[in-house]
Amino acid sequence: MSDRRRFALLSVSDKTDIAVLGKGLVELGFTLLSTGGTRNRLMEAGLPVVAVSEYTGHPEIMNGRVKTLHPRIHAGLLGLRDAHADEADQHNVDWIDFVAVNLYPFEATISKADVRLEDAIENIDIGGPSMLRSAAKNHRFVTVVTSPLDYGHVLEELREGGQVTDATRQRLAVKAFQHTAAYDGLISSWLSERLAVGEAAVEGALPLRKVQTLRYGENPHQRAGFWTTPGEGGRSLSRIAQLQGKTLSFNNLADLDGCLRAVFEFTEPACVIVKHMNPCGAAVHSDGPSRAFELALSGDPVSAYGGIVAFNRPIDADDVRTIRKARTFFEVVAAPGISEAARELLKAREKLRVMELPADWIESRPAGMDARRVQGGWLLQDWDVGAEIGWTVASRERPDEAQAATLRFAWQICRSVKSNAIVLARALDGGFVLNGVGAGQMSRVDSVRLAIQKATREVTGAVLASDAFFPFPDGVQIALEAGVKAFIQPGGSIRDEAVLEAVDGADAVMVFTGMRHFRH
Repeated sequence: MSDRRRFALLSVSDKTDIAVLGKGLVELGFTLLSTGGTRNRLMEAGLPVVAVSEYTGHPEIMNGRVKTLHPRIHAGLLGLRDAHADEADQHNVDWIDFVAVNLYPFEATISKADVRLEDAIENIDIGGPSMLRSAAKNHRFVTVVTSPLDYGHVLEELREGGQVTDATRQRLAVKAFQHTAAYDGLISSWLSERLAVGEAAVEGALPLRKVQTLRYGENPHQRAGFWTTPGEGGRSLSRIAQLQGKTLSFNNLADLDGCLRAVFEFTEPACVIVKHMNPCGAAVHSDGPSRAFELALSGDPVSAYGGIVAFNRPIDADDVRTIRKARTFFEVVAAPGISEAARELLKAREKLRVMELPADWIESRPAGMDARRVQGGWLLQDWDVGAEIGWTVASRERPDEAQAATLRFAWQICRSVKSNAIVLARALDGGFVLNGVGAGQMSRVDSVRLAIQKATREVTGAVLASDAFFPFPDGVQIALEAGVKAFIQPGGSIRDEAVLEAVDGADAVMVFTGMRHFRH
């Protein structure tokens, strides 16, 4: 087929600049093939377009479900130009050298609050991924483009050299496979939550999209980026708006995530300050964010320097004045609503990262699964959020109303502290305040000692929360000697009786939750 034409197949959901691309390809001698809305947009721009149904000799059928799934299309994409030329002539197959395809808007469809299952399924693209995979597989001969951002570059290369360079075709092929992989991963994860009820998954894919490149990882020698799960609503960091300040770092985002997990454990107005993934200050107070902040900062003002501060209520100008009055440097301030007057005051600290959460964050939950990368795989688990706080009184003495409320506060904070986790807390001035943290120690008794050492207020009369049971009475005895009067812990140790004997001997209180909250 010596007079073989150069074909370009254009079929896009996102029609940004598609007419610009089509015009450039026509000027370069390509014959355009297209379908549906893409063809209409090209024709509106005055461009000559061959309908796929005209090219294949087969009409679109089944309400457009079958359009491009035809041997003449896929042979034109997959055929090796050297090895399959004779076979292509025999079957009247033209080579399709250029493909611009992006996929049905499944992500936008499932992002709607009232999406119906049948609407989501109708927006699962079949022909598009097939064309992308065929073109990407045969990238030695075919240029495949999935994003309008790449149109200008490929047109420039075609104009300069008559063809797209090998390096660009390879890069775009990888991008196409990444695009289809993320698309399939999004579909499988969304459908698995609705159609595979009660059935444990044995295979899967995590759909990911890069939000931004970070300056570096936990340390300067590590590359890093922030990736999000497309279509995931709820408590997603990708939904937070940065109003001002320096670019967020890897550590900023990790600490912000930990801080938000902690502060939204509370339904009362709360403030939490996090440093190195652990709460160093936390408080709730019915008067609102300002008083909660003052109490939280007082829990450990030294550690709070350079930390992340988050609120579970909107903040106003008075709240910002309270933060500024503290004269403590913070990396990030976050809240679900920041008034215009508050924003103006915050601008005085240009480098401060100010993050506004969506208003629905208060009622939302994190979507998907909690995941942690390990060498060679992933660890996946349900999020440890929303568990009811219930307990049985294990000691002889029962908690009074004030102790019970303080124990509840301590337990809510304890689950956000790295294991082994020990938290001291007090009722104060009509609210509750964190009064010492022992985090991440290899021995629970060392965590108890550390929490007591870090206490900024009198330990006598405080309550203590432990994220897991006490394996021996020693940690409890140290706390009792320091003046702790009430404990909350899961229970379940073979030495619970010995632990309770120490508690009862001091006329103290201990409750068992029956639920552990490790956070490694």
